[in-house]
Amino acid sequence: MNAARTVVPGKTRACPHCRATILDSANVCPACNHHLRFDAEARRRPQRSYSPLRVEGTIRHPSVGEAWEYSVVLSIRNDRGEETARQVVGVGALNPAEVRTFTLSVEVSAPPK
Repeated sequence: MNAARTVVPGKTRACPHCRATILDSANVCPACNHHLRFDAEARRRPQRSYSPLRVEGTIRHPSVGEAWEYSVVLSIRNDRGEETARQVVGVGALNPAEVRTFTLSVEVSAPPK
């Protein structure tokens, strides 16, 4: 008989495939989409996750002018307005007539009932 795994909310670990910091409770890495463990019990439970925040935006460089450089910076603040995390998640350049679309989504998982 397998003992049920105890999940500590917010506990993290490194993905063995891409080394991204992920939640310990994750069965699939949200960064590289590799499966991390087989959890037969989890497969029977319905997924109780949703995305309360999703923002998408597009930057279009005019067809004339110099190249633009960009940095994608993610900042997380707590309820007191204090910054708890700040990370540059991507950088690049847009040449004339190029387009980039950026999407930010926050996925929330509720514990099983």
